[in-house]
Amino acid sequence: MNKSELIEALSQKEDLLTEKLAADVVNLVFDGFADELAKGGRIEIRGFGSFVVRKYDSYKGRNPKTGKSIDVSTKKLPFFKVGKELKQRVDGKY
Repeated sequence: MNKSELIEALSQKEDLLTEKLAADVVNLVFDGFADELAKGGRIEIRGFGSFVVRKYDSYKGRNPKTGKSIDVSTKKLPFFKVGKELKQRVDGKY
């Protein structure tokens, strides 16, 4: 499912929501998630999972096209850890 399919499903499930209003709700949630992660925060959705920002140190990498060694700078990347209930549901045990 992609973002537009989520918006469509939300607008069809709730008759009070137009597709535009459903899009506003989805964008509000996603923007809130992105803002919290950008601040270094953590997002936890019980039964689903949690999002955190992981920090990675710099390291020596290799350009696959040229084979030359390059320095990769430090970076922060979002990381998702699946919750127990979602893991069981996907595995068919829930």
